[in-house]
Amino acid sequence: MADEQPTQIPTAQDPVAEGGEEKGPSKNELKKRAKEAEKAKKAAEKAAKQAELDAQKAAADVDYATEFYGKEPLNQSQSRLRRTRVQIASLNPNRDGETVLLRARVQTSRAQGNKMVFLNLRQRIDSVQALLTVTPEKVSKQMVKWTASLQDESIVLVEGVVKKSPEIIKSATVGDVELHIIQIHLIAGLEARLPFTVEDATRAETEIESTAEVQYKRVLLDTRLNNRVVDLRTITNQAVFKLQHGISSLFRQYLESQGFIEIHSPKLQGAATESGASVFKVSYFKGTAFLAQSPQLAKQMAIAADFERVYEIGPVFRAEDSNTHRHLTEFIGLDLEMAIEEHYHEVMELLDTLFKHIFTGLKAQYKQETEAVNRQYPADEFKWLEETLRLTFKEAVDLLVADGVDRSELFDINTENEKRLGRLVKAKYDTDYFIIDKFPMELRPFYTMPDPEDPTVSNSYDFFMRGEEILSGAQRIHDPILLAEKMKSKGVEPESMSFYLDAFKLGCPPHGGGGIGLERVLMLFLKLNNIRRASLFPRDPKRLEP
Repeated sequence: MADEQPTQIPTAQDPVAEGGEEKGPSKNELKKRAKEAEKAKKAAEKAAKQAELDAQKAAADVDYATEFYGKEPLNQSQSRLRRTRVQIASLNPNRDGETVLLRARVQTSRAQGNKMVFLNLRQRIDSVQALLTVTPEKVSKQMVKWTASLQDESIVLVEGVVKKSPEIIKSATVGDVELHIIQIHLIAGLEARLPFTVEDATRAETEIESTAEVQYKRVLLDTRLNNRVVDLRTITNQAVFKLQHGISSLFRQYLESQGFIEIHSPKLQGAATESGASVFKVSYFKGTAFLAQSPQLAKQMAIAADFERVYEIGPVFRAEDSNTHRHLTEFIGLDLEMAIEEHYHEVMELLDTLFKHIFTGLKAQYKQETEAVNRQYPADEFKWLEETLRLTFKEAVDLLVADGVDRSELFDINTENEKRLGRLVKAKYDTDYFIIDKFPMELRPFYTMPDPEDPTVSNSYDFFMRGEEILSGAQRIHDPILLAEKMKSKGVEPESMSFYLDAFKLGCPPHGGGGIGLERVLMLFLKLNNIRRASLFPRDPKRLEP
C-alpha cells in the first residue's frame, strides 16, 4: 500500500490561489522593474562613456615631449657637443624655414590659454619673439605649461624654426622674423627675486611720465647701481658699454697709426703727481704710498727715455669729495704724451684730430647702439665742425662777460659758467665741441710750460663737449732748473720728487700731452646726464660697492 502524501495548504506566497488560478505581477511592479532596467542600462552606458573618457585622458596625460624640454644637467664640461649656435642679430627673413640653435635670456613671457606661449628672447642688445604651440607628437601641453612657468631672466637653450613675420614685431629688435620653438631647455634659473624687471629698467622716462592709464614702475639710479648686474642687462646699458669699448678702441687705433706705443705705468706712487690734497693714501708695508692721480710722471719719464710717443688706458684715482653728476673717485684715463718739434700746438692739433676720429667712428660704426641709448635717453645728435673752434681763455671770458657774467667771477671758469659757455658756443657756432687755449698759469700744475711772452699765461688747453671739459693738457717743462722753480712756487719740495727731476737732468726733449676721462666723453657724447651711467661699477665718495 502506497504511503499517503500530506495535504499542502496554500499560503499567501503560493502562486496558486483560491480556485487554482495563477496570478501575475501587478502593473506597479512591472513599471518598477522597467525603471530599474532602464536605470541599469543608463548606468552601464555612463560607465562605458567614463571609461572611454578616462582612456582618452590617460592618453592625453602621456607626455610625448619629455625629451624636448626641461632643466639641463649642471654643466661641468662633462661633454662637448659640436652644435652650431647662432646669434639673434643674425636672424632675418632670408633664413625663413631654417632650424637654428641659440642661447638667450627670457626677457618676458605671455601664455595664451594652455596651448600657446610667447617669449621675448634677448642677447645683449638684440631680442626676438619666440612662439611655442601644442603640436601632436612634438609639443605637448605639459611642455607649454612648463615653458610658461619660466621666470623672467632665466637662461635657456632654444632650438626653433625661423619664420618670416607677416608684420613687424615692435616688441623685439629683430622684428621681421619670429622663432617657432621645437625644443627648449633651462640652463640657469633664478635663485633670488629680481629687484626690478629689465623691461622697467629699459623704459624711457618720457614714456613713464606721459602714460596716464598705466603706472609704470620708475627704477631710480641708486636702485640701479645697488643692483648693477641686473641693470647692466638692459639693452640700453649693453649699448652704452659697447660704445665705451668703441671709444677706447678708436683711441688706440688712431694713436698707433701715428706711431704711438702703449705703456703701463704703476698706480702705486711714493709722491702725489699734482698736489697732496686730492690723493688717496694707502699703507705700504711700514710706510705710505699714494694711488696715482694720473700716469703723468711715468709718461714724461718715458719721453725722457726716448719713447717719443706713448699712450696709456688705465685707472685714475681722485680723492675729491665731489658728489656731482660728472665726478668719480676712480675713472678710466686715456692719456698720451709726445715729443714736439717746434710748437705745443702740434700736440693740440693731434688731439683734435684724434677726437674727430673718435666721433666719426662712433657715428659710423655704432649707429645701432647710439639709437638704442637714445630710445631711453633722448638727445640731440652730437655736432662738431670740420675746422674745430678754438678760443683763448681771454676770448672765452669775453663771451661770458658779453652774456652778463661779472668779469670778477671769471678768474677761473667754474662748472656753471662752463655750461653757459657751451650754450653760447652752440648758439653762435652750432658746435658741441671746441677748444680753449692759453689758461692762466695759476690754474695749472707745476709742470706746465709758461707762455714765452706772458709768464702769467701757460701753454695749456682744455677740450670741451656740450659745455663740459673732457681733456686737460699742455706743454710740459722739460728744463730741470725751471721745473724745480715751479715746483717750489706750487709748494712742492723738489727733493721729494728727485727721481722725477733726475729724468730731466739727464736730457729730455720738449714734449706735451693730455689726459682724457673716458666716462666723461661717453656721458657727453650720449648726453646721459650722469657719469655713473657711463661707469661699469662707479666709485664716488659715497659708493664702494658693488
